Amino acid sequence: MILAQLSVYPIGEGTSVSRYVKKGIKVIKESGFKYEIGGMSTSLEVPDLDSLFKLVMDVHKAQLDEGAKRIIIDLKVDDRRDKEATIDTKRNAVK
Repeated sequence: MILAQLSVYPIGEGTSVSRYVKKGIKVIKESGFKYEIGGMSTSLEVPDLDSLFKLVMDVHKAQLDEGAKRIIIDLKVDDRRDKEATIDTKRNAVK
């Protein structure tokens, strides 16, 4: 399982970018992967890097389709191999 944190920022589109965020979340929701929306990023659980990068490309395309002219993508990846890690296990580890 790959855990990731994704933030996508269309810049130059004004002070509110909620319509772009909604498009990205729609793509993530339709992917079927587990996700959690945070205040500044979205956490993802995907089976492998290929799935993650395809999802990031799909979110990027959704931003372009919405009219974004410039997009910043911030992606953090946790590929833990010594034991199973999920969004829930990471959260529970710090409780």
